[in-house]
Amino acid sequence: MASQQVQGIRQVAITVADVDAALAFYRDVLGLPFLFRAGPELAFLDADGVRIMLTTPQGSGAVGANSILYFRVDDIVAAHAAMLVRGATGERDPQLAARMPDHELWTAFLRDPDGNLVGLMEEVR
Repeated sequence: MASQQVQGIRQVAITVADVDAALAFYRDVLGLPFLFRAGPELAFLDADGVRIMLTTPQGSGAVGANSILYFRVDDIVAAHAAMLVRGATGERDPQLAARMPDHELWTAFLRDPDGNLVGLMEEVR
């Protein structure tokens, strides 16, 4: 019998005004591998096994009013700086968010072309 519980995130949809502009940001600035296009209003990328779907508003979707995506990085200071150089709009520089028993959680934030907040996070042991 198949499990009836969720098993993690497989895909996240991000509502954008211009799929081409958003694709350039997520692929070229953040460095996510491009997977495929499904017509002019859908593009898919890979975030370490989670598909990111870029889409124009469908139904009740609104541009720039999405949940925050947090991407894991190995060196948050270097990754944040590199993404700014590649054209990202900075929202908040890297800073310590929380001290855990076995690591520190560092976060930084960028904005995509539609103003969606994009989080970067590093767990420093």
